[in-house]
Amino acid sequence: MSQILGVKFNDFGQIYYFSSGPFVVREGHSVIVKTEQGMGLGKVFVVQQDLPEDVTEESVKTIYRLAAEEDLVIDAENRDLSRNALRYCKGCIDGQKLEMKLVDVEVFFDRSKMIFYFTAPGRIDFRELVKDLVKEYRTRIELRQIGVRHETQMLGAIGNCGQICCCRRFMRKFMPVTIRMAKEQNLFLNPTKISGICGRLLCCLSFEQDNYEQFHKRCPKIGKRYTTAHGNVKVTRTNFFSNTVTIQPDDAEEIEICLDEWPDVLKATSPDQLVKKELPKEDLEFGNREPSVRNNYSGRSGSVKAADAGQTSRPERPKPVRPERPRPEKKKRPFVSCDSLELLEDIEPEEVFSEPVEAPESESQAKKPSSRNRRPSRRRRRKKSSGGSD
Repeated sequence: MSQILGVKFNDFGQIYYFSSGPFVVREGHSVIVKTEQGMGLGKVFVVQQDLPEDVTEESVKTIYRLAAEEDLVIDAENRDLSRNALRYCKGCIDGQKLEMKLVDVEVFFDRSKMIFYFTAPGRIDFRELVKDLVKEYRTRIELRQIGVRHETQMLGAIGNCGQICCCRRFMRKFMPVTIRMAKEQNLFLNPTKISGICGRLLCCLSFEQDNYEQFHKRCPKIGKRYTTAHGNVKVTRTNFFSNTVTIQPDDAEEIEICLDEWPDVLKATSPDQLVKKELPKEDLEFGNREPSVRNNYSGRSGSVKAADAGQTSRPERPKPVRPERPRPEKKKRPFVSCDSLELLEDIEPEEVFSEPVEAPESESQAKKPSSRNRRPSRRRRRKKSSGGSD
């Protein structure tokens, strides 16, 4: 019967799960496995029958074979090659004055490829560096840029709790962490306390976030006032670890009660009943009636019309007929052309629209507006001016 093997490729790395297949494997044995990047040699740390909850059966592969003595010698040589390549690459980076920090070098078991992990503030042109590495090691070279979290995961460190960082021990992928998680967990927003070695928010803030969300759903809102068996109280704080809520009555000291007892502490009176107590008796009787009867309610008299007589709807009233009123005739306003606007400067507006304006008899003033609403031509003006002079 095949077993589930937890394999590590380094002492402080993550655990990857494989199936033993037809091989008999014990803890501490070295095995050869086939990964997405090629063949690799790992050490068995866990032997169990069932898969962990976060691992699916499709992702579990069978080991290739058990490692022999020759495989262990090749693995030791690869580790020495990785350390030498790290020193050589750092020297090339300093010589070319590249703004990058080399983190680690990974050598495949069959030496078909070497991966150089580095961090940098931006994009780096490392084409000349790749040429030097290919010329030195005669294999495929890959330079992979990583973030600060992956850097801590590869190098490892001691966290604020005194243990090895979670990303180095068991985390297989990073979960998003926000400052809202720290606020919901009532932590002091001190950057040195809620940040890890990488300078980012602690990954462990997301471990208990689901439990805190469920706790806050059950808790009353902090700062809100409630009517309870202790009178009018105000919720001051909650405690996730003791599962309690603290309330402050108006005329007493703070009281700490269990969150499971909070529904019993509240009075049996619902908010709807509290509203009905403020209404008069007639309004309460009206609120208990059927909706069809409520339509017959008269708000002015405070009584229900025809409800007791069995009438279920309000009778329609005939619409009153509005008498036709004669509309006043509009006064005809005189038409004023553009030529006569100069004559109306000294006339009041009431006189303009009440009586027609007569043009002056003198020729020096403006002429009477034409009936066709247009100015006379220049020829007519000249003729009239010449005739007047004669």
